[in-house]
Amino acid sequence: MADYMVRAMDESGSIRAFVATATALADEARRRHDTWPTATAALGRALTGTALLSATLKDEGESITLRLAGDGPIGGITCDADEQGQVRGFVREPHVDLDPKNGKFDVAGAVGGGYVHITRQLAIEGIYTGTSEIVSGEIGDDLAYYLTKSEQTPSAVSLGVRVAPDGSVRAAGGVLLQLLPATSEEEREQLEVNLQALGAVSMAVESGMTPEEILGSVLAGIPYKILEKRDIHFACRCTRERALSSLASLSKDDLHEMIHEDGGAELVCQFCAEKYQFSADELREIHGDTKGTAPGH
Repeated sequence: MADYMVRAMDESGSIRAFVATATALADEARRRHDTWPTATAALGRALTGTALLSATLKDEGESITLRLAGDGPIGGITCDADEQGQVRGFVREPHVDLDPKNGKFDVAGAVGGGYVHITRQLAIEGIYTGTSEIVSGEIGDDLAYYLTKSEQTPSAVSLGVRVAPDGSVRAAGGVLLQLLPATSEEEREQLEVNLQALGAVSMAVESGMTPEEILGSVLAGIPYKILEKRDIHFACRCTRERALSSLASLSKDDLHEMIHEDGGAELVCQFCAEKYQFSADELREIHGDTKGTAPGH
C-alpha cells in the first residue's frame, strides 16, 4: 500500500490531527543510504515527522526542513518535504546500530543532545527558522517540544519504525496532534486515553491499520471531519543539470585537478545518494578549457 497521510479537525475547531503511514518512504531512505537498524529507525522517524509537518504547507513551492543537530554517533539528521508530499532526508553516519534499550531501538542514544532546527519556506511569509533543545532524542518528543515552545502550539507527536531481521523497514508511521486554546480539559484527557490505548503507532501500521483507522482510534469519542488526504513518498529534487551547475562554481585550479588527475568527477547527492558522473571533456567545457591546458597558461 502506498504511503499517505490524512489531515482532520474536530467539529469545534480546537484540535488538529495528522496521521501518516510511511513504510515505503522509510525503507527507500534505508535502501538509498544503506542505513543500519538504529540509524534506520532514527531516519525513518525523522522522515515521518517531516512528512506530518508538511501537511501544514499549502501553496506551490513551499517546503519545510527538519535538522536534528545532535552529538550522538549518527552525527545529525536532515530531512525536508514540500507541499506535494515529496520527502527526502539523510543521516550523517548511516552505519550506526546500538544495543537495544528497554527492548527498543536506542534512537535517543544515537541522536544525543543538541538542537532541533525547523525551517519553513512559505509563499507569503518567506523563510522562518525556529530552534529548540533536543529534550529526549526520541524525535517525536523533540518535535512536540519544539512545536509547543517555538511555535506556541501545544502538540503531541508519536513516531515509530519497525525494522525486520533483514534490516528492511517493516512498518513506519506517525501521529501529530495540535491543541488550540479552545481545547477543553475533557478533550485533552480523552486524547491522552486514546493515545495510550493505541500504543505504538508502528505496531498499528504493521497490523494493517490505515491512517483513517488510526485517526479514528486517536479521536475516539470526539466528533471530527477529515479535511485532506495527501500521498507522501521519497523524492529528491537533485538533477544532473544542478550537479553540473555546482561544478561550474569551482575554480579553474580545482577543475584542472579533476580533469588531469582524476580524469573526471563524481558528485553524490547527500539527500538521496544519487551519483552523477562527469567526464574530463564535460569539465573542460565548463570554463572553456577545451584544450586541457593548465590554468594561467
